[in-house]
Amino acid sequence: MATVAVTDETFEAEVKNAEGPVLVDIWAEWCGPCKQIGPALEEISEEMAGKLKVVKVDADSNPNSVMSMGVRGIPALFIFKDGEIVSNRTGAAPKAALQSWIDESI
Repeated sequence: MATVAVTDETFEAEVKNAEGPVLVDIWAEWCGPCKQIGPALEEISEEMAGKLKVVKVDADSNPNSVMSMGVRGIPALFIFKDGEIVSNRTGAAPKAALQSWIDESI
């Protein structure tokens, strides 16, 4: 399953009310490190289809979602379970490091 674009309007339905764990990627078009991890997150989304939902929130277009999570820098990654944040990290990382973090968190 490919990543899903989420907005302030769809955040609750797509993330907080989702069944199973959700990885939220807070990114921006101008953010170089965000673009670096994008392909890895797409691959993880495909590889973990049915086990993990991966969504992307554009920080510039969705300030309410960003503020509600207390984002201070991007890329910011959050894992939600049952509508609650269970883990988060900031900054780019190689795919293997992201996968390890996800595996430990879900």
